[in-house]
Amino acid sequence: MNKIPLIILLIASQFLNSQSISGAWEKFKTNSEGTNDRYVAIFSNGFNSSTVYNNINGKFISTNGGSWYINDNLLTQKIEFDSKNPERVGLTINSKIELKENKMKIIRTGETWTKIDDGTPGKLKGAWLMSGRIRDGVKSMRNIDRPRKTMKILSGSRFQWIAYNTTTKQFMGTGGGTYKTIDGKYTEQIEFFSRDNLRVGAKLDFEYKLDDGEWNHMGFSSKGDPLHEIWVQRE
Repeated sequence: MNKIPLIILLIASQFLNSQSISGAWEKFKTNSEGTNDRYVAIFSNGFNSSTVYNNINGKFISTNGGSWYINDNLLTQKIEFDSKNPERVGLTINSKIELKENKMKIIRTGETWTKIDDGTPGKLKGAWLMSGRIRDGVKSMRNIDRPRKTMKILSGSRFQWIAYNTTTKQFMGTGGGTYKTIDGKYTEQIEFFSRDNLRVGAKLDFEYKLDDGEWNHMGFSSKGDPLHEIWVQRE
């Protein structure tokens, strides 16, 4: 019987672990006021976000994230943004984890997360960077490698956008919730919004089109202004 080279087994193991953690996760914790805070984490195509907000009124509390990879049971994350502790931006955090069915346990803290989607069914999963706009038929693009970024991370059913600067470590804002992609329509249901809690609960409908690797995002902003944004996936 032919033996499979060890390097192939290691690569396959890392791929399976990566696939297992990809998607969205949640946990709940009772706060000092006796109500539940909801923690939602998205892991998608090498980038992640983790956000805390009140489960009753959607009040935003904090968010952090960046890039990640997993090797066996060791999750490595490099922090790109942290609204609560900006001094952590640029740090690399290692966490041993234990995956079992739809549960992920962080060994160091003992906390357990429950998987809420596996990267399906949404067609836009991944990490995207705002790369340009079309105004009055004119397309203008920006340098996506600059420190000032607007990133949107999507799993199969959840989305979050984050505006931040990796050089100044400044956090500018975030919002997120659930989304659907049906027949060229992209619909967001907002569950938290750091800049204006009154937008929690809003449903926003857009058109979307994938064109040569670009996500064309068309419709109206939460303020009612027309928009045509262009996003490209991070690599």
